[in-house]
Amino acid sequence: MLKIVILGTGNLAKHLYTAFLKADGVDVVQVVGRNQTELEHFSEHANNSNDFTSIEDADVYLIAVKDDAITEVSNYLSNKKGIVVHTSGATDLNAIKPENRGVFYPLQTFTKGKIVDFGSIPICIEAEERESLETLRKLAGSISQNVHHIDSEQRKKLHLAAVFVNNFTNYLYGVGEELCLEEGLSFDLLKPLILETAEKVRTISPKEAQTGPARRNDEKSMESHLELLNNKEHITLYKLLSQAIKQAHEEEL
Repeated sequence: MLKIVILGTGNLAKHLYTAFLKADGVDVVQVVGRNQTELEHFSEHANNSNDFTSIEDADVYLIAVKDDAITEVSNYLSNKKGIVVHTSGATDLNAIKPENRGVFYPLQTFTKGKIVDFGSIPICIEAEERESLETLRKLAGSISQNVHHIDSEQRKKLHLAAVFVNNFTNYLYGVGEELCLEEGLSFDLLKPLILETAEKVRTISPKEAQTGPARRNDEKSMESHLELLNNKEHITLYKLLSQAIKQAHEEEL
């Protein structure tokens, strides 16, 4: 039985807590965080504390806090024998001060109240000691069938890629919703298109899947679109993205 302590009370901490409660061979012995109100979420199935100087012994300590607080929190674990890991995609392994350190990074977007299925979520693990890496592999395998050993440099680039395909794309969804609402249209009209676009890249590359006026260099349509836009930021985005798409496919035009 792997004993784990979760440090943090945010969205990721809550999702990990829920996933590990259902996992075989894992015991969440404690949740530690500064927010006493948020700690109540964990009180039914684990001990909880807002005292970082009274952390219980465990095999793995999962730090699920903001990136700039990882080092500070890891300092409270300097005398622990278990593996100290952070859950960040953008932070180097060396941000953790204890020597027995690692990374446990679930590559997914987590939103409050939105249930996710951990079974298919890629979990990227890293550790300096072979035994620690195997322990993290076992822990990750208890909740996911999609576990990968990825080093810090690879993970940081993967996190950057995730920002492009998730955060930036979601912002563009918001622009699309705003344009629909300006004309009294439902954003639901675009959802089948969004789903089909996502589905296509399961079988073909994004470059092959690219369509639209910029892809075919349809200057008349692009000029018409620009005339419809009132927001300067949206105009800038439209021009920038259209130019990037044209350049990516210029050999085909």
